[in-house]
Amino acid sequence: MENLSIPAQMRCIEVKDPGQSSTLQLSERAVPALQAGQVLVKVAAAGVNRADLLQRQGLYPPPPGESDILGLEVAGTVVAVADTEQQHWLGQQVFGLVPGGGYAEYVALPAEHLMKKPAQWSFSEAAACAEVFLTAFQAMTQVGDLPAQGRLLVHAGASGVGTAAIQLGKLFGATVAVTVGSAEKARACLALGADFAINYREQDFVAELKQQLGAGFNLIIDPVAADYLNKDLQLLALDGQIVVLSMLGGRYAKELDMALMLKKRGQLLCSTLRNRTDAYKAQLVQRFVERCGDSLGQKLQPVVAQSFRFTDAEQAHRLLQSNAVVGKLVLSWE
Repeated sequence: MENLSIPAQMRCIEVKDPGQSSTLQLSERAVPALQAGQVLVKVAAAGVNRADLLQRQGLYPPPPGESDILGLEVAGTVVAVADTEQQHWLGQQVFGLVPGGGYAEYVALPAEHLMKKPAQWSFSEAAACAEVFLTAFQAMTQVGDLPAQGRLLVHAGASGVGTAAIQLGKLFGATVAVTVGSAEKARACLALGADFAINYREQDFVAELKQQLGAGFNLIIDPVAADYLNKDLQLLALDGQIVVLSMLGGRYAKELDMALMLKKRGQLLCSTLRNRTDAYKAQLVQRFVERCGDSLGQKLQPVVAQSFRFTDAEQAHRLLQSNAVVGKLVLSWE
């Protein structure tokens, strides 16, 4: 293994007393040992995701064999490689997905999950990219299939995934509508390129979008689920697809209208990313880079709401829980 001056121990953020009363604390652990095909990244910054909030509550455990440290995406510098085939990564500034372990000074991950950081991006910007852009890209191109010049509806449009989906949708030539919870979030989404932004707290988004668009949506990205599903069905185009990413509204939908689903020949699809195989993630990264890599730092830009020091991770989690964020929160060691 080639390396660039790696200590035996590293700082990390650990969850103490997982559950409703969990807290985050600064701790020390051994630097991860590399397995075949992996590289070691010295972490400069890590993205904060709702999955982190669920994991600390004991509701979203890491895949078997993976680190129990929080954090699903990082940006930093490659300081060690397991095999000579990865030698070219040494010293490269990168970002990418990890199945866990991001809230630490060092993390090991497959080299095929890495992307080179655009020179114009800060580490904080790069750390806010992988999870949300790959999740949105997956929903549009691998789980769902957004047609050319199609119509895309994104719920929670001001979230990390939402802000990424808006930009990807416009890059792919789609008409993009979003639902949001405030006028500020609506303005932010329109500034990112959304064609329609409906504040669901003030308007009936089903009626409003039917009136404004006059046609159904080919693809709906829905992290809310529950009773939103029946509303999605009302807005769905013939042969349209609903891709559910989460259950922010709850795990049960009341009286799902299957007659309407059949009438529209609709598809209800569910997707996660964290528990996908390494091979799947490698292929997803490759396809994303091939199709969108040249747009990173140009037409595609992560939206960083705020950056915190890792020692202030608790504060970042409270802010994310408040739903008052446009884009992503990031943790940084500097």
